[in-house]
Amino acid sequence: MMPSHTVRILVATQPVDFRKGHDGLAAQVASVLKEDPFTGTVFLFRAKRADRLKILFWDGTGLVMAYKRLEESSFTWPAVRDGVMTLNRAQFEALFAGLDWRKVKALEIRRPAAAE
Repeated sequence: MMPSHTVRILVATQPVDFRKGHDGLAAQVASVLKEDPFTGTVFLFRAKRADRLKILFWDGTGLVMAYKRLEESSFTWPAVRDGVMTLNRAQFEALFAGLDWRKVKALEIRRPAAAE
């Protein structure tokens, strides 16, 4: 379920009502974030309680939603403000694991030089 290196990963910086399901979060993406929920972009949502997150993305056949609650700690979230923030895959994986994603820097991906 982890996104590929080329997929966009966006974090909604405002907490959302976690009673929202697939359709409610897709509406939030369209109306508040001004994004298209059906592009394959991965959207992360936070609850008021920092120990919960929801993930929403379109896989080509339907909307997929995942929910995670940390048992003994909380997620490190960006500052609460209006809008959306982009994460790279390494930062997403750190956040999802409950680590401090701000300390993660992805390596620059380069094509290997041709061997001579």
